[in-house]
Amino acid sequence: MFKAVSAKQIPRHIAIIMDGNGRWALARKMPRTAGHRQGVEALREIIEASVKLRIAHLTLFAFSTENWKRPESEVKALMSLMVEFLQKELSELHKNNIKINMLGRIQGLPQDAALEIQKSMEVTKNNKGLQVNIAINYGSRAEIVQAVKKITHDICKNRLSPDDINEDLFSRYLETAGIPDPDLLIRTGGEYRLSNFLLYQSAYTELLFTDRQVLWPDFTSRRFLEAILEYQNRIRRFGGIDV
Repeated sequence: MFKAVSAKQIPRHIAIIMDGNGRWALARKMPRTAGHRQGVEALREIIEASVKLRIAHLTLFAFSTENWKRPESEVKALMSLMVEFLQKELSELHKNNIKINMLGRIQGLPQDAALEIQKSMEVTKNNKGLQVNIAINYGSRAEIVQAVKKITHDICKNRLSPDDINEDLFSRYLETAGIPDPDLLIRTGGEYRLSNFLLYQSAYTELLFTDRQVLWPDFTSRRFLEAILEYQNRIRRFGGIDV
C-alpha cells in the first residue's frame, strides 16, 4: 500500500490526536491503562510508517493541560508509559535518525518524565530525519497567551515595535517556531473537535476524523496510509480558487 501513496504529495507535517485508548479497553472489559499500553503499540507502528514515507514532522497530542482532571491513577499510568516508551525506544529512535522535540510545559511534569524527555531531546538533537513533536502538558490557548506575553515583554524592552507584529512574527513566538504548520491533522475515536490542540497552526490544515469504531489502538499503518491517500485526493486552495 505504500506504493499507492504519491511521493510528490507527502504531507510535510502530520498531527495526531490519539483518542480512544480508554474506550478501547472498557469495550474489552479491561482497565483503561491497558488501552493506553495498547496505544503505545499503535504509536510505534505510526512512527515506523512515517519514517518510511519520509515525513518531516509528526506531532502527537500525548497529554493536554486539561488531562490533569483525570483520575490520579490514570495520570500516573500515562506518565509511566511515556517514560517506559522513551527508555525502551530511545536507542532505536536515535539509530533511525529521529529527533525528539517537546511542545508544552515541562514544569509540572513528574520528575522522571521531565528527565526522560530532556534526555531524549539531548540525545537526538542533531538528528536530521523525522522530528517527533510530543505535545505533553500542552494547551493551545495557553501557548497563544504565552506568545502574547513574550511579544509584550519584547515591546516593553524596545526589542520590538507594535508595527513589527505580523503573522510570521507571531508564529516565531509559538512553541512550534521553525516547524511548518500541519498539512494534515488526524483524530481517532469519532470526536469532531480540536480539543485545544494547535489552534493557531491549523488554520488551513486538512482535518480527518475517524468514526467511533476506529479508536487509537486500532489505528494501524494501513489506516494511516488511507488517511494520507485521502489527503492527497483533496484540493488545498488556501482561500483561493481552482485554476
